[in-house]
Amino acid sequence: MSRVRTLQALFKRYRRPGDIVFAWFALIVSLFLLSQLFEQTAFKAGGKLPAQPRFWPAVSLTGMSFFAALHLLGSALSERLDGRWREVGLWIASLEYAAWFIAYAAAVPYAGYLPATIIFALLLVLRVGYRSRMLLLSTLLSAVIIVLLFKTLLQVKLPAGQIYEVLPDGLRQLMLNYF
Repeated sequence: MSRVRTLQALFKRYRRPGDIVFAWFALIVSLFLLSQLFEQTAFKAGGKLPAQPRFWPAVSLTGMSFFAALHLLGSALSERLDGRWREVGLWIASLEYAAWFIAYAAAVPYAGYLPATIIFALLLVLRVGYRSRMLLLSTLLSAVIIVLLFKTLLQVKLPAGQIYEVLPDGLRQLMLNYF
């Protein structure tokens, strides 16, 4: 026996705060990408349609635009819920962590992988509100282990920090190779 008794119950829409903002955003982005299709893709004469470089991006972006429009229509016809802008504020606040990552990636070539990792790990722990010495020490230890794991064990090639240039020769070579 099925738990869904009617087709209407199967497609019941549960609206969330900020849904209409997301629907508008999705539609605008998809239409913008669709408008760029002829500028960013090519058409090769004589080729089969599914083999054309423009075909599959056109299919996916058309579908994205169509379903974004349906989402917007469904959002517009649903009852309005309070808290829309509070929800959008949470979305924008989460972008802070993307900014932290961009700042970290920009700092590594200047400060070096080890100092940048330690500084940003400690700053992020402090940013989220943790203040205990034990947690700060474990964060410091974790940052050093991460650097050793990536740079020494996995031999990931990362840019050397410009700050390493002021170190004495032996220490500079050690920092360049392992940290």
